[in-house]
Amino acid sequence: MSRKIKLLWDFRGPDAQETAKHHTIHLKEFAALENLTFHEIDIEEKNPMLFAAFITVDEKDMKTYRDALKPHRGEVG
Repeated sequence: MSRKIKLLWDFRGPDAQETAKHHTIHLKEFAALENLTFHEIDIEEKNPMLFAAFITVDEKDMKTYRDALKPHRGEVG
């Protein structure tokens, strides 16, 4: 069974939530354009001034996403 990798992009400031939401649109567009699978695309709140957009992918697809989209960080999950 393949591990799942969560790739994250952090956004800070008063518009962080809206910026993170908008970023998820681009993540979905990229996955569709490249015909790649993913498990989940969403945002998470760290605090009112820090939100993260994320995509959860299979480990086999992680390098494609990482190299093209340059996430700020990743987590094994």
